[in-house]
Amino acid sequence: MAHRFHRSILREYDVRGVVGQTLGPADAHAIGRSFATLVRRAGGQAVVVGRDGRVSSPELEEALVAGLNASGVDAVRIGLGPTPMLYYAEATLPDVQGGIQVTGSHNPADHNGFKIVLGGLPVFGDDLQHLGSLAATGDWLAGQGRHEHRDVLGAYVDRLAAGLHGISLDALARFRIGWDAGNGAAGPALERLTQQLPGEHHLLFTQVDGTFPNHHPDPTVERNLDDLRALVAAKSLHFGVAFDGDGDRIGAVDAAGRVIWGDQLLMIYAEDLLTRLPGSTIVGDVKASGVLFDRISTLGGNPYMWKTGHSLIKSEMKRISAPLGGEMTGHVCFADDYYGFDDALYAAVRLIAASVRLGRSVTDLRGAIPEVVNTPELRFQVDDVRKFAVVDEVRDRLEQAGARVNPIDGVRVTTPDGWWLLRASNTQDVLVVRAESRDQAGLERLLADVDAQLAQSGISRGPQVAH
Repeated sequence: MAHRFHRSILREYDVRGVVGQTLGPADAHAIGRSFATLVRRAGGQAVVVGRDGRVSSPELEEALVAGLNASGVDAVRIGLGPTPMLYYAEATLPDVQGGIQVTGSHNPADHNGFKIVLGGLPVFGDDLQHLGSLAATGDWLAGQGRHEHRDVLGAYVDRLAAGLHGISLDALARFRIGWDAGNGAAGPALERLTQQLPGEHHLLFTQVDGTFPNHHPDPTVERNLDDLRALVAAKSLHFGVAFDGDGDRIGAVDAAGRVIWGDQLLMIYAEDLLTRLPGSTIVGDVKASGVLFDRISTLGGNPYMWKTGHSLIKSEMKRISAPLGGEMTGHVCFADDYYGFDDALYAAVRLIAASVRLGRSVTDLRGAIPEVVNTPELRFQVDDVRKFAVVDEVRDRLEQAGARVNPIDGVRVTTPDGWWLLRASNTQDVLVVRAESRDQAGLERLLADVDAQLAQSGISRGPQVAH
């Protein structure tokens, strides 16, 4: 029997929908059948399955496993945990060839979806569309797979803690750190991790609750860091870290309450890595601050700008053998002494390690980053077909005018005032603008340049659209 997915759920990087509206158990079953068919045709036989803490995740997981089994693939079920634990299991269990995490990531509580990996690489883009084609035509293999439950939490937490091997216990014992799990899937792993770490640790919201009663688990939205900021201030902590709903994105604040954004964290990780691996290539996404790429160069590294999206960053890192990469949204991927996937808990451990190895506090490391003025992502609605044409028109005009344009993912334009970016979202019918300058006057000139280009294409920036 064939199955057609709602047109909105097969996104560029993962599968996402609103439970009961665009996504349900029938979709999970079909994802299982399509992925199992893909795995078997690639010579595989077993995949690992995990889930986050959303209310709908157990039911979707059951349907997913049934679909995998119905197409002859065995499922190794690791239960509730962060998405990086699923990635870890897929990378280390010798009898599995792929993995699926049931997760709504950082999206609202009534959303859910799937993140998929095959042979150590994310399944995204055209490969996700292929899963949809297999379902639409009913081109599924049949079989009788089995499923079993395995506990990998302990091994995963041990591997996280190994990121501090070789660092003085006395140095680690001096740390006083705040942690905010946001009632997301990282909570149980965080509790076990901090029990293993020297130092003083203060934890917030580690009880998994898919209704997210305290605040939404998205550390890229500054108000979601208010509780962590208050904890750091009240306890006079050295810094604090926060996680999104499935634990693959990190947010941080320093002792002064300043947010350390994803691209700024990448600067700190880059400084640590380049002292040990000079000349390394470090990947940053096209939305990242120009300060990041300048900083990597100054430190003797090779800055490499790539397309936005955790799946795209991970795949390109593997292709060029880069030891470190990440994006502004807090996805940080370590292939240096790790597996190359985005893991916010491991990134927190590496922040501790970087502070010790560099001999400076996280607050000092944050304070050394040059201050610039920039916008958040400015997202406004444009018809799904028209959005790509607008970007092409702007790029063509600017290139003909001799502007400094990087077309790797949309249009990133460098001017004496700084830079601005226009790109089409891969997951929504919106255009995205971001700009950065040394001062507010420069930023306003950059945004005026953007608006002038949009006007030539008959577009104006309208009301903001949420991610």
